Amino acid sequence: MKYQESLRNIAIIAHVDHGKTTLVDKLLQQSGVFRANEHVAERAMDSNDLERERGITILAKNTAVHYGEYLINIVDTPGHADFGGEVERILKMVDGVLLVVDAYEGVMPQTKFVLRKALEQNLTPIVVVNKIDRPAARPDEVIDEVLNLFIELDANEDQLDFPVVYASALNGFAMLDHTKPGDDMKPLFESIIQNIPHPSVDPEQPLQIQINMLDYNEYLGRIGIGRVQRGIVNLNEQVAVMKRDGKVERQRVVKLFGFQGLQRIEIETAQAGDLIAIAGVGELNVGETVSDINNQEALPLLHIDEPTLQMTFLVNDSPFAGQEGKHVTSRKLRDRLMAELETDVSLRVEETDSPDAFIVSGRGELHLGILIENMRREGYELQVSKPQVIFRNVDGVKHEPFENLVVDVPEEYTGPVMERLGLRKADMTNMINNGNGNVRLEFLIPARGLIGFRTEFLTITRGFGIMNHSFHEYMPTKGDIEGRHAGVLVAAETGTASTYGIEGLEDRGIMFIAPGTEVYEGMIVGEHNRDNDLTINPCKTKAATNVRSATKDETTRLKTPRIMSMEQALEYLNDDEYCEVTPQSVRLRKKFLKKNDRDRADKDKKWAKVNA
Repeated sequence: MKYQESLRNIAIIAHVDHGKTTLVDKLLQQSGVFRANEHVAERAMDSNDLERERGITILAKNTAVHYGEYLINIVDTPGHADFGGEVERILKMVDGVLLVVDAYEGVMPQTKFVLRKALEQNLTPIVVVNKIDRPAARPDEVIDEVLNLFIELDANEDQLDFPVVYASALNGFAMLDHTKPGDDMKPLFESIIQNIPHPSVDPEQPLQIQINMLDYNEYLGRIGIGRVQRGIVNLNEQVAVMKRDGKVERQRVVKLFGFQGLQRIEIETAQAGDLIAIAGVGELNVGETVSDINNQEALPLLHIDEPTLQMTFLVNDSPFAGQEGKHVTSRKLRDRLMAELETDVSLRVEETDSPDAFIVSGRGELHLGILIENMRREGYELQVSKPQVIFRNVDGVKHEPFENLVVDVPEEYTGPVMERLGLRKADMTNMINNGNGNVRLEFLIPARGLIGFRTEFLTITRGFGIMNHSFHEYMPTKGDIEGRHAGVLVAAETGTASTYGIEGLEDRGIMFIAPGTEVYEGMIVGEHNRDNDLTINPCKTKAATNVRSATKDETTRLKTPRIMSMEQALEYLNDDEYCEVTPQSVRLRKKFLKKNDRDRADKDKKWAKVNA
C-alpha cells in the first residue's frame, strides 16, 4: 500500500456542545496513544483553561492516531458561530468530515453552517449521532432532520448517501445499529477507513503547502499549520513563501513538526497528504503558500471572515487603577493586542488619536469576551466600551450584519420572547412545536438586536430557554433599536459601601454590590427602578447617638445583590459607560466620573440632537 493510501485526514464538525471534543478523547484513548498508566484529563484537546471552564472549543487543534496500518489525522474544530472562520479554513486540510449531531437536540444553527461549508468543499461526510444514551434520545427523527438539511443545502447524490454511526462519546462506544448495544469505538474507526477517501495528491510534483492555521512561539516566531498539497518538504530546505500581497520571500525551513496523539513531534521530512507545522519561514499568514524555490506556484488565497463587532480597549484610568494588575500601561496593552494578531486572523486592532485607546474588532461578543478574559488572567488591567456592530456601505446603502437566531423555550414563554425580539427588529422565519412542551422559534435579527439580549432572555424564560445564533449576511439596516430601558445608580463618593447605606437604597432599585465593597465616585453600584440615572451614596453610615436602638445593624437583612460576570457586564453597558476589568474585579462605571461632567455631556448631546 502506498503511503498516501494509508492516510485519512478528517475534521470533526458540529454545533457547540454536541460532543466533538469528548469523541476525540475516546478515539485517542482507544487507539493506544496513551500509556496504560498515563493520566489524561477529560476533553484533552481543550488545553486552554477557558475552554475547560466553558466546555467549548475556541481554537482548532490537530491530533493523529494510528489504527492498524492507517494513520488518521483528526482536526477538532470550534462549534461556536464566533469562530466560524476557523472551521472554514480547516476544511481545506481534510478529505472528509464527521458531522456530530446530538441525539436529542438534532440539527441546530451551527450544524447548518458547518455542514454547508463542508459540502461546498465537496468533502465526504459521516454522520455521528452522539449522546445516544440520553433518556430523551430520538435518533430516527434526528437522522430525518439531517437528511432534510442535506437536501436543503443541495448535497449531491454521493453526499446524500452518507453512512450513519450511533455513539455515546462519554461512555466510549459506537455502533451501526442503535438498537444493539456497543462495546467500543471500533465501528467508527472502521467507518472512517472505509468511507473517507485517502488524499488525492502527488508527492512527485513540486512542493506546495497552504497555511491554514497559525501558532506562535517566542523562540521560533510564527508557526504555520497546513497540509502538504503536493511534493515533499525537508528540514533546512530553501523554500519560496508566496505572500498575500503577491510578494515572494526566500526562506529556510528551520523546524518541521508532525502530529502524534496530543504531541507535536519534530520530523525531518513530510510528503503530500501530511498535516504539518512549519517554523522559521518568516512572518507567515493564513492562506499563503510555501512552494518549491524553483516552481513558485501559489494556491488560491483563503477567505478570512471579516469582523462584525468592535469595542474600544482603553488604559484603566479609574481611581482604583493599578491596585490589582501587573500590566497597566498603554505600551503593555498595545503589545498584548499586537501579540494576539500573530495567531488570531479574524481580529483587527486600530490605533486612535489617543495613545491610551485602541479599537479592537472581532467576530462577535464571545470572540472579544474571550480575549478580555484571557488578558485579565494574564494580569492586565483595562477598560472597554459597549460593543458596537460594524456597518458597511453597499452601493450607497447602509448595511449591517444579521444573525440567524434559534431559541428553544417552554411553550408558556413563547409570547414574551416573540414580543421582546419584535422590539429588537427580529423577523420570525419558523416555529416548530416539538410536542414535548418546548417550542423552537427561528428568527432573522440584526446583530445589534442581540447585544445585551442573553441576560434578558434568561430572565424572561426563568433560565429554561436556550438560544443559539450564527452569522447570516450583511443586509440593509432596520433603523433604531432601543437599548437598555433602566437607568443606573451611580456612587456619589469614594469609600466603603455600608449595610446602612445600602439598606436605605434598596427601594430605589437592584444593587450590584454587597456591604464592604470599595466604591469610587462615578462607579455604577446598581440598577435604578426608573429610566433615569440617579446619583446616590452607598457609603452613608449611621450617626452615632446615645439612644439605644431595638433594631441593631446585626439584624438587618439585605436583598442578595446581582453580581455580574464579565459577559453580563459587557452586555449591560450603555454608550456613556465603561466596563473596568482587572485580574480580581469587574466594575461598571460612567465615562465621566463627576456628576457635573455627566450633566454637561448630556446637555451637549441634547443640543447636538436639536441642531442635527
